[in-house]
Amino acid sequence: MTSNDQYVLELLQEQGVVTQEQLAHVRSGGLRQEGASDLDRLVRENIVEESEVLGVLAAQLGLELVSLKDLELSPELRDTIPVDIARRYKVVPVHCQDDVLTVALSDPLDFDTVDTLRHLLKRHVESMVATREEIKVVLDTYYAAETSMEEMLGQIGDDAVDVSMTGMDSIVQDADTTETDAPIIKLVSLVILEAFRNHASDIHLEPLETRFRIRYRIDGVLHEVDSPPKRLQSAIIQRVKIMSGMKISEKRVPQDGRIQVNIQGRELDLRVNTVPATHGEGVVMRILDKQNLALGLPALGFFADDQQTFERLIGLSDGILLVTGPTGSGKTTTLYACLQQINRADTKIITVENPVEYQISGVNQVQVRDDIGLTFSAALRSILRQAPNVVMIGEIRDLETAQIAIESALTGHLVFSTLHTNDAPSAVTRLLDIGVKPFLVASSLRAAMAQRLVRCVCENCKEPREPTEAEIKLLGPVAEQLTGATLLAGRGCAQCSLTGYSKRRGIFEIFRVDDEIQKMIFEKVSTSELRARAREMGMRTLREDGLRKVVSGMTTVEEVLRVTMGDES
Repeated sequence: MTSNDQYVLELLQEQGVVTQEQLAHVRSGGLRQEGASDLDRLVRENIVEESEVLGVLAAQLGLELVSLKDLELSPELRDTIPVDIARRYKVVPVHCQDDVLTVALSDPLDFDTVDTLRHLLKRHVESMVATREEIKVVLDTYYAAETSMEEMLGQIGDDAVDVSMTGMDSIVQDADTTETDAPIIKLVSLVILEAFRNHASDIHLEPLETRFRIRYRIDGVLHEVDSPPKRLQSAIIQRVKIMSGMKISEKRVPQDGRIQVNIQGRELDLRVNTVPATHGEGVVMRILDKQNLALGLPALGFFADDQQTFERLIGLSDGILLVTGPTGSGKTTTLYACLQQINRADTKIITVENPVEYQISGVNQVQVRDDIGLTFSAALRSILRQAPNVVMIGEIRDLETAQIAIESALTGHLVFSTLHTNDAPSAVTRLLDIGVKPFLVASSLRAAMAQRLVRCVCENCKEPREPTEAEIKLLGPVAEQLTGATLLAGRGCAQCSLTGYSKRRGIFEIFRVDDEIQKMIFEKVSTSELRARAREMGMRTLREDGLRKVVSGMTTVEEVLRVTMGDES
């Protein structure tokens, strides 16, 4: 019922609203089996009214308990909160004066929601308290322009889901489904369709103690959406497992699967993973849009000078080119763009991946399968007999894979791969740490490129903005790059869901290996010395490249600081 039910229970007992005996009664009753909290069970058994609970809590926090029964929202007041924001956070505007917006919410302890609203709405937000039912009535009356999942499921009984799919293309074609299965099929299809419409990269289905949460990752940030009732959790997860070819009865170990869908003429691949958790199996569906693959190098975010440098590197005849960065920094997308760039009739390209994320026409792609012994190293040994010109390895994880990759590079193959390091020069240290001999690294490595993804300023609502003193201080000496520049930031609009950002592009750090750096690698010098030499050669750090893109209006100082906070400036 609230973000901290235990605190509320203690408060109710202190105020004499609830006795220890009443609390013991609901804890031992049949309602305990429904997964509801103790506070919810007290309300359900009519031991205490929700309004009474909220009244005590509001008084404790110095807030006002307001009745929304007679509230009439003017169009101007209603429009202070967009439909999707009001429904997502279940808040209602009550009063607006100057730049102060007063909203009613049912959980006065949910301070994160108030902070989020201040950020999204770009104004000061104060809160009042109202019951969940009254807030729902106002939302249904004044914010009915968009249909929420709760409304779609409003007429569903305990055993079925009846979701209207009018105007929606069929996502999954099922040959053998029953009338009982159909509503769940439609519901899962709806979840996938909404993720596609919101340009999400991942769908997270998360079983919690008392609810089943659905979140979309949009531009690298998770957003919670209207979620179905907890009672549908098992059916939804089972449906996803069927679609992705997993074992339905196996719930004890993680599983991987794949779904191919067609949405409004777009072919999508969904990479699915399940993990057993405390309250059920958690599911993550990674959305792989083949249209994004066709964009090529220019759409990654390179400026002309870096793109020319990178194109020269991927045009070499041999050696290793590494792309580094944390999980989710776009390394695989960059490698695929490289393959697209050099994929010609006179070039044989073979990849070894786990999993194969995108299928590229004209490229031989090998899927690693540890369960049958087809490991990275085993696959690499085999494909070298296929006489490829270019080899892509999904990730160098161990000494054996690294050694084979280096041997391939030294025998006339161009090798692309990824490493998990924070910056580009650290790729050398990482290879040495896993046991590769220094002379082999020095002889085979041609370059390493570190990258991060930053959100782009929304083109629809961008406006001039000055960096804050705190941002200037955090940037340090590189803040000089901003001198005299006109910076841009998104004000927030319907097209960007009030975030001020839309889409993502890369920032890059390209570390090239010359004769001097080869000698330094052979002598096993420190990463800081390698970095110093690379800076002398003109290497820009991730932060410096990010600030170039701030000056160009592509992104903001805030975004660059967010993704490079752990990096040296």
